[in-house]
Amino acid sequence: MSNKITLIKNANIVNEGKVVEGDILIEGELIKEVASSISAKSADVTIIDAEGKHVFPGCIDDQVHFREPGLTHKANIETESRAALAGGITSFIEMPNTNPQTTTVEKLEEKFDIASKSSYANYSFMFGGTNDNLDEILKVDTKTVAGLKLFLGSSTGNMLVDNPQVLEKIFSSTDMVISVHCEDEATIRTNLQAHIDEFGENIPIEKHPIIRSEEACYLSSSKAIELAKKTGARLHVFHLSTGKETKLFTNKIPLRDKKITAEVCIHHLWFSDEDYARKGTHIKWNPAVKTAKDRAQLWEALLDDRIDVIATDHAPHTIAEKNNPYTKAPSGGPLVQHALVAMCEMYHREKISLPKIAEKMAHNPSILFQVEKRGYIKKGYYADLAIVDLNSPWTVNKDNILYKCAWSPFEGTTFKSRITHTFLNGSLVYNNFKVLDVKAAKRLTFDR
Repeated sequence: MSNKITLIKNANIVNEGKVVEGDILIEGELIKEVASSISAKSADVTIIDAEGKHVFPGCIDDQVHFREPGLTHKANIETESRAALAGGITSFIEMPNTNPQTTTVEKLEEKFDIASKSSYANYSFMFGGTNDNLDEILKVDTKTVAGLKLFLGSSTGNMLVDNPQVLEKIFSSTDMVISVHCEDEATIRTNLQAHIDEFGENIPIEKHPIIRSEEACYLSSSKAIELAKKTGARLHVFHLSTGKETKLFTNKIPLRDKKITAEVCIHHLWFSDEDYARKGTHIKWNPAVKTAKDRAQLWEALLDDRIDVIATDHAPHTIAEKNNPYTKAPSGGPLVQHALVAMCEMYHREKISLPKIAEKMAHNPSILFQVEKRGYIKKGYYADLAIVDLNSPWTVNKDNILYKCAWSPFEGTTFKSRITHTFLNGSLVYNNFKVLDVKAAKRLTFDR
């Protein structure tokens, strides 16, 4: 393993705000050299000619639900991590609302054990907070765990943290990044009841962003931010969906110095409420996909750096589950395989630059969670790389979807860009529509 040498030649290297032509030398698991021209020093070097292609640092997805343990009819760590590699995502941070939930150190270690045997991509997990597990939160080793996840709305099981005293205690007691789902439950319950009274079980899907409203999101996220300011907690607000919420965040200080950060997901940048008529419950997410105006404001905040990270919130359900009527159809959809190419599509539409994509999908998650030696194309860093051909169109269909649930909200979409190769810790793990049977994954470590 340690002697393997790969030389990527003639690449357009997308890294640290620039696109530069050059070569990348990989030795063992690490990047040995990045330069304008590197010669192969021995005969046993594997050379990959990337002429005309772009090399991105492997994406770090800070929010996925891979459904293991307990919900593996929808997905599991093995299937979804393979799909992630096909999408140029080399590292993922998975959420605690599995069954059982990851709310004790024992359950957390069981999950790490599963991933060590089955994950094809680098992995870490978030620890879940509840109204009564502060003792467990304080036992977590912050060097080996991505962070803490709190559901301040829309939780499963007993993971809704709705006791204000408990919330303040958690915010005051940990120096981990606290990632939050912000939607106000009381507002949503009132809105839902009003719609059930009007429509019964057959609520039109178009009402979803009215039930899970801008008000519900803003009320919850503004409260969380207020509490973070009061306690000095390190807060990361997941999946912003409204323009109004973007005003709560700043671009006046560098990410490394921010105490309060934000993420936006692919679906909130791609879809709007105009798409419900065509896509139905297949684009039912919490928080809901909202208006085209919200989407435009999310883009604006992403590009001016009030929003720091692009993630997927990959959350698969079976197609049978998604095809239920509104009140029974679960929220969430699979996205890891198509996230980077979707953003490259937005580059073709002149919405975002290639360096900005690398910043929001690789550099910034690395900075925000202090991921050790990943997220950049740099000497001494792990060789996690995605090679992208920006001019090789393909259409998403049942035959090329790798998710266990076997469907995608992008079905029928033609992307101009395709990922041709993915490297993980120096090993070629994906090559032209084929995930290779190579287990090179590592547990993420954190430089804290």
